[in-house]
Amino acid sequence: SAVSSNSLKSSLLQLECHFTWTLLKQDVDLDDLQETINDQIEFYAEFNIRNYNLLSYVCHLNNSNEEALRSLQKAEELIKKNHPDEIAKKSLVSWGNYAWIYYHMERYEEAQVYISKVENSYKMLSSTAQGEIQLSEIYAEQGWALLKFGGKYYEKAKNCFEKALKNEPNNPEFNTGYAIVTYRLEDFSLRRCEDVKLSLEPLKRAVKLNPKDTFIMALLALKLQDLNQVDEGERYIEAAMQKTPDLPYFLRYAAKFYRRKGEVDKAIETLKKALAVTPKSVFLHHQLGLCYREKLSQLKKTTRYPPQEQVEELIRLCIFYFKTVTDQRTKFFHAHADLANMYAQAKRYEEAEEMFQKAFQINILSYDNKQLLYYYYGNFQQYNMKSESEAIRYYMKGLKIEKGSYGRNKCINALKKLLEQRIRRGLGGAAEFGTLGHIHHLNGEKHKAIECYEKALALYPDNEEYLSALCELRLSI
Repeated sequence: SAVSSNSLKSSLLQLECHFTWTLLKQDVDLDDLQETINDQIEFYAEFNIRNYNLLSYVCHLNNSNEEALRSLQKAEELIKKNHPDEIAKKSLVSWGNYAWIYYHMERYEEAQVYISKVENSYKMLSSTAQGEIQLSEIYAEQGWALLKFGGKYYEKAKNCFEKALKNEPNNPEFNTGYAIVTYRLEDFSLRRCEDVKLSLEPLKRAVKLNPKDTFIMALLALKLQDLNQVDEGERYIEAAMQKTPDLPYFLRYAAKFYRRKGEVDKAIETLKKALAVTPKSVFLHHQLGLCYREKLSQLKKTTRYPPQEQVEELIRLCIFYFKTVTDQRTKFFHAHADLANMYAQAKRYEEAEEMFQKAFQINILSYDNKQLLYYYYGNFQQYNMKSESEAIRYYMKGLKIEKGSYGRNKCINALKKLLEQRIRRGLGGAAEFGTLGHIHHLNGEKHKAIECYEKALALYPDNEEYLSALCELRLSI
């Protein structure tokens, strides 16, 4: 009997694999992800079964199912070579991906073969203690995949690693995944002005269980640096440097450690070493741009009249490295914002404007990145384009996203300063006083807010917005 697409669908949805883990392609830059996975295949061979499984899914999202099948064949070869006694147990995710890819290619018979393989393996495993452990491995593989799809997925990824650790609390790899995801979540929280210190213990535990893994040592070092334990952090960096002097994944974070410590030349040297190994890495180019930008600001801070040619050379290097990134990666937000700001510094205003517009078009921006972008663009309007009205408009846009973040705080402070200047210069209309009232209200300064709203109403007597704000404030005091 011919297998139909409908009869397969419900079985396919039962499979645990990348196709059922709701990893959406609109949340990532697929080219970037494909390059990352290829690099990891080269440098972290011990995880290649997992990497090839993920790569097969990414190839499918990139509309190349033939290539996806080739990745799964590579995963299969590795399973046969490395786990000859547990082929069924280790193949569940690969077989699930096979079934889905054949289904999308309308090769329904073959899809059914793989569905049956998975179902039979589960029957076999469910009667053994191995079954539980197998589930942990699948949870972990799901966790790693979610991690790769970006910030939206981190909470889910953390859940997966927690489930995996329930059955195997001392598994080194699960502990590493859990530590990485808590570290990244914490990084988000810092940018969103929330105070958390959850990742220190998981990182220490992962380092203890994975003495060879220098990537996780570098993350621990950065976390210690965040907590002002710089010397202890540096001890980990130096120990890791002895173990893997050429591993680009370690070097990129070692460089970040040195840059944040103010040792910019050492950071540059470390990044160039990593770049020699992975010359295409976008991350490394971006980090080099940040280093030259740091040198530029150090030069301006320490020298009253910095030599013009030195300033120009540093700006040129910043632009070169940031542009290398934005040319290749249309969704790398920070590189776009950094390049736009650098063009503005170089007084290349048309290119700055064009770059800002490209940044506004990135469709995977988180709210805190949007707020930061409104702040940068407001700044550009205020200081470079000399348009205070546009600056106010964009700072306001940052405020209107009502979630706290570093960028939103910047918008609030810039707006407050600009409005107060305008009022001092005698340019205070109703709008200026009204907006300033709103900011005082946000900052909890109720009496100042009332005063501003009263001035706004004196200039614009029947404004509904100012009246209702004023009533609300008076009632709350």
